[in-house]
Amino acid sequence: MRKTASVLWLAAAVLLSAGGLAFSLWLTISNFNLIWAILSPVIIAFYQSPAALAYRLWRRRNKARGEPPDTS
Repeated sequence: MRKTASVLWLAAAVLLSAGGLAFSLWLTISNFNLIWAILSPVIIAFYQSPAALAYRLWRRRNKARGEPPDTS
C-alpha cells in the first residue's frame, strides 16, 4: 500500500505539472499580446505550484520512511 501511495503522489506531481504547463501555454497563446508575454513566467509558476506541492509531499513521505527515492 505504501509503495502504491508513493507512486500515486509522484504520478500526481507529473500530471499536475504537465497540465499546468499545457493550460498556461494555452492561456498565453490563445490571446497573445505583450502583457501575456510579460506575465507568462508568473502564470507558469502559478500553475506549477500544485505539482511542486505534490512532489514535496512525496519527497517528505519517502524521507520519513527512510527509503531512497525510486529512480528506476
